[in-house]
Amino acid sequence: MNAVLLFSGQGAQKVGMGKDLAEAYPAVRALFDQADATLGYSLTNIMFEGPIEELTKTSRCQPALYAHGLAILEVLKSKAPALNVTATAGLSLGEFTAHAAAGTFDFATGLDLVFQRGSFMEEACENTKGAMVAMLGGEESAIRELAKECDVDVANLNSPGQIVLSGSAEGIADAAAKAKDKGIKRAITLPVAGAYHSRLMKSAQDKLAVALGAAAIQSPKVPVVCNFEARPVSTPEEIRATLTAQVTGSVRWEESVRYLIAQGNTLFIELGPDAALAGMVGKIDKSVKVISIKDAASLDAAVAQLQ
Repeated sequence: MNAVLLFSGQGAQKVGMGKDLAEAYPAVRALFDQADATLGYSLTNIMFEGPIEELTKTSRCQPALYAHGLAILEVLKSKAPALNVTATAGLSLGEFTAHAAAGTFDFATGLDLVFQRGSFMEEACENTKGAMVAMLGGEESAIRELAKECDVDVANLNSPGQIVLSGSAEGIADAAAKAKDKGIKRAITLPVAGAYHSRLMKSAQDKLAVALGAAAIQSPKVPVVCNFEARPVSTPEEIRATLTAQVTGSVRWEESVRYLIAQGNTLFIELGPDAALAGMVGKIDKSVKVISIKDAASLDAAVAQLQ
């Protein structure tokens, strides 16, 4: 059975994530122990027990989501050996998980990269006064025009009728206030620490470029569709370039999913603590099948469907 694997981005984290998987599967416990040893602190204790304020920190939630997604994959491969992964993709941070799943780098290398990425982004958030707003129900052209007027950036093109803007707190407040004038139904300010995927992340981008340059990266074994260009990347050079560009660039998620569907993919499996990506894929194309695996129970249900 052919399937595309999708991996969660920041915001999907939940206290308790992975705990039932670690209790049920020794392979998951071993992977989480490796994560703790690699990072030098108990990431799993934060994942399992919280508090949510600690788990939500960018430097914590990015490694947590990375480890959680790959832990689910570890068990899925053992329980559904006939599953044939045709491609992988991930939303923002999830693109790193997608690369690890495709063999671009090993677990520890990817974990170190996402920890550094999260730390660099957290520092950039502290040094800039940024915000993000989701625009729902508007035309892309109108939202881009609004972004230009308010001097903010287009951060995410998630699905039809859902585009996120990112930038200075003042610019985002201005954009939210003017949204209805542009025919946008709703403008929802997001509860985030800063302006991700905007020019305010430039310092994080520069530091991540250095980390990626030093990391051992190889061509993936299956196609990985990158956020920045909504196409597969294959050489170490273009992987480094697109993962770097993604920090300040737009996440072109809708285009990425449409590309994957155009390649003949009809089954998507989301591996992460919530079903946000599954919801987006459903809005992009209702004809494809999407399975969301969040925990041990949904993993068992998914395996039954994949038999």
